[in-house]
Amino acid sequence: MVRKRVLSALLLGVILGGTVAFADSLTVLKVGATPVPHAAILRFIAPILKEKGIDLQVVEFTDYVQPNLALQAKELDANYFQHLPYLKDFNAKNGTTIVPGTAVHFEPLGLYPGRTKTIAGLKNGAIIAVPNDTTNEARALLLLEAAGIIKVNHDKGLQTTARDITANPKKIKIKELEAAQIARALPDVDLAVINGNYAIEAGLNAATDALKAEDKSSLAAKTYANFIATRQGDENRPEIKALEEAITSDAVRKFINDTYKGAVVPVF
Repeated sequence: MVRKRVLSALLLGVILGGTVAFADSLTVLKVGATPVPHAAILRFIAPILKEKGIDLQVVEFTDYVQPNLALQAKELDANYFQHLPYLKDFNAKNGTTIVPGTAVHFEPLGLYPGRTKTIAGLKNGAIIAVPNDTTNEARALLLLEAAGIIKVNHDKGLQTTARDITANPKKIKIKELEAAQIARALPDVDLAVINGNYAIEAGLNAATDALKAEDKSSLAAKTYANFIATRQGDENRPEIKALEEAITSDAVRKFINDTYKGAVVPVF
């Protein structure tokens, strides 16, 4: 009877470097993420982490606010969805103490056609949708400037809003929307600046579908790289280190490149 119990336990265990980690001894690691590509990438590495004794549980969010609030409230161990300018702004406005970890990828922001199919075809009074959160709105306006549509005052940097437009020859109307809603609004606007993850969810690719996109070799690729974030003080937890090691492996680089074909760019 004892022998049968031991054999049953071994069948449930996972061999790890000559030792046995049993199923009920796995360390749970809860990581919040937006669905694409973040949650997809996390699920890809879940088997790798299981071999290291970690049960990676992915908690999906459809906005950019709740993942940080849940992390701060200790409902999560980490999250993966944001870039550093957004995190700095969020911490400053919400009194949170979330810190950045290893950078994983960059999602080029893209300007996509809606009712109007080309930049040259924009008419006076055309409507362009942009994200309404501080850093991504500034990023969107800078992309519109790069496309030759408007000019902005750069003094405010990543605090730039539509009020800082200094030249708007076609009297373009800037429509500020929650980032997750913009792709669905495409039929109702002339053009729209869409965050990479939401563009992918909508079947769009900045490398092939956007009229203008941030260059993968640009400063934006470094500034807006998405990373694993944790609460201050948790950065060196063994499970977090294992997560960061797994998510910056050669296997993940290949997965990102093969799956997203330029819409998501590894930065490690």
